[in-house]
Amino acid sequence: MNPLFTMIQILLISISVAMDAFAVSIGKGLTVKKARFVDALKCGLWFGGFQALFPLLGIFAASALASYVTAIDHWIIFGLLLIIGGNMIREAFDEDEENEKETPEFDWKHMLPLAVACSIDAFAVGVSLGLMKLNIAFTVTAMGVVTALFSMAGIYIGRAFGARWQKPAQIAGGLVLIAIGVKVLLEHLGFIAW
Repeated sequence: MNPLFTMIQILLISISVAMDAFAVSIGKGLTVKKARFVDALKCGLWFGGFQALFPLLGIFAASALASYVTAIDHWIIFGLLLIIGGNMIREAFDEDEENEKETPEFDWKHMLPLAVACSIDAFAVGVSLGLMKLNIAFTVTAMGVVTALFSMAGIYIGRAFGARWQKPAQIAGGLVLIAIGVKVLLEHLGFIAW
């Protein structure tokens, strides 16, 4: 196999699995008062780490188990993003927000469900990676690094748009998460094709 073609293939796979995390990171960036590097790094590590972990789990789980997960993955993604997006919208209207907190939205309670929701599709990608004769370690590392970089950039991009309009931006971020969940659900149910 041509090494250049293999590198391009790995890069395209990495970018495609990073897109959900990138969109969610933009949504997270819309909700923060200040985009701190440490928060962007946390976001990158959560999303990048899970985008590297889930394909490995997919490789080891084999296709029999993957068929059970892919049968319900769209419902899991939809449910998690609906809850998280709805919570973001609710918090935008919450008058008792604690303004002095150090961006608690990057702790494990907030990031774990998002990282799992954005990485479930990577599980199925992992199953197919085992059949593609690619260097698994390099491919999974590339997926994690690309997702981490896209996620970190997403925080800053979201913050740039959210700096002026904090409350509407937080509502928009919640609606984006819900829309991603609905899109995933409709794709898997066959109502739309992308």
